[in-house]
Amino acid sequence: MLNPKLKLNPKLWNTAGENACEQVPIRKGFGQGLAAAGEIDKNVVALCADLTESTQMNLFAEKFPERFVEIGVAEQNLATVASGMAAMGKIPFCSSYAMFSPGRNWEQIRTTIAYNDRPVKVVGSHAGISVGPDGGTHQALEDIALMRVMPNMDVISPCDSIEAKKATIVLAKTGKPAYLRLAREKTPVITTDETPYEHGKAEIYWLPEVGIADVGIIATGSLMHRALLAAKELEVEGVKIKVMNLASIKPLDVEAILALAKECKAIVTVEEHQVAGGMGSAVAEVLAKNFPVPIEFIGVQDKFGQSGTPDELVEHYGIGKDSIKEAVKKALERKL
Repeated sequence: MLNPKLKLNPKLWNTAGENACEQVPIRKGFGQGLAAAGEIDKNVVALCADLTESTQMNLFAEKFPERFVEIGVAEQNLATVASGMAAMGKIPFCSSYAMFSPGRNWEQIRTTIAYNDRPVKVVGSHAGISVGPDGGTHQALEDIALMRVMPNMDVISPCDSIEAKKATIVLAKTGKPAYLRLAREKTPVITTDETPYEHGKAEIYWLPEVGIADVGIIATGSLMHRALLAAKELEVEGVKIKVMNLASIKPLDVEAILALAKECKAIVTVEEHQVAGGMGSAVAEVLAKNFPVPIEFIGVQDKFGQSGTPDELVEHYGIGKDSIKEAVKKALERKL
């Protein structure tokens, strides 16, 4: 069942009709959160690499034009100018497609932002294969790995637009460099305004009505809804599941991950990213050191993306609901 303490969206399971679950791009929540953060703190500024509307930074630019800089197609400059503004006391958010930032300007982010511990927020939109027809060159599947390895850099991957809005407002206050990962397509709204969000903390979104869970699913970003659908179907099949929303990939909620592993004794990680180096790798590192258990990884298996509809690509790369269910059953077999 959905965790009643978290006040999640009651329409979550509705797929059609007047009471259907809302579908909103995660990036839109970022745009709304940035505009709200700008209201709270006049030091918040925004920079974009000629993708202002696509990244939803236009909401901030229209409200605070004097605090917005259009850098143009120059992602290396995007990072270095943002770092310079941070050195002068500003709180810069710089946005582009994830394939270009951090994909194209990783060294500038490393040297001018992270190395100097400047509180720049790098916003990578259109991440993952759900970019769809844009094709493999524009589908960032390596960005979590690139950014979580970087000292001083936080990495946040919200599950829906509301969580993205909350995360953006919080990131403006951390005083640290951060990477915010956003999906392009509309995704189901899982949370509500009342759902708690705390930087660096994981939450259990689904849990058995009674008893101890057989397997724990740890999901991040846009695949969270599919993980919840898988958990609901598995419950009908007699498999008890807990589903954790791990929005904060760095800092990692080690205590929560270990608690889930100790209860379930088997884990499945779910992400729209390469299996190597991503959220699943971060979880595996924690478990290998502290409490080894069987673990299965749902993610892209060492392949580039390609053109197609988002749903087609999710199924083709084995990261959809049915693939999650299969991974749970494999983890359960290994546990036994």
